[in-house]
Amino acid sequence: MPHRLERRREPLASRRVFIRRILRYTGFSLALTIVSLGIGIIGYHVTAGFSWLDSLLNAAMILGGMGPINVIDTTAGKWFASFYALFSGMVLLVAVGVLIVPVFHRFLHRFNLDLDDQ
Repeated sequence: MPHRLERRREPLASRRVFIRRILRYTGFSLALTIVSLGIGIIGYHVTAGFSWLDSLLNAAMILGGMGPINVIDTTAGKWFASFYALFSGMVLLVAVGVLIVPVFHRFLHRFNLDLDDQ
């Protein structure tokens, strides 16, 4: 079963398996970010009436935690921006968490194997 992390008593995964695991988790994190960015682009374009480029800019800035660039004049745009900001905060936390999982697991697994040897 190649997609699971090694269990407590199993040996440490090879460097090749570890690199593939990091690439897979990075791909998932990147896909989550791209989908979230797409939601923001479409949302700003539809609800706030921004151009596609301004929608991209605002969605990227919110998703990155920087804040909006353009002033939003429509009520629907303000509602969307409010919920998108909350959504983006959660997406950022999840994406970073997914990126950390393989490295953190390897560290803990190696530490645990060292304890078992003593």
